[in-house]
Amino acid sequence: MTRMPTTGARRSERGRVFTIELNSGSDVKRLNVPNGTQRVLMEGTIGSLKHAGFVEDAVLDLEGSEGVLRVDLSMDDLAKRTPQKEEGPIEQ
Repeated sequence: MTRMPTTGARRSERGRVFTIELNSGSDVKRLNVPNGTQRVLMEGTIGSLKHAGFVEDAVLDLEGSEGVLRVDLSMDDLAKRTPQKEEGPIEQ
């Protein structure tokens, strides 16, 4: 599979950027881009998860057996939006 080069964080004027790479068009379950509408829907599968991690601390990279999903999301962005659990005594 050809990997998309990543050169740090990318952000458009509209927000975060994402890419979906699939090995085959048969892995796409549904892609809907009707003319004149503002909604786009793409459903598919990247297969079973082989690797999940961050590239250059700027892109969340989810590699599956059938494709790759990349989202312009840094570790810091994720940490800021993840609720922290209160530390307390462990009940047994």
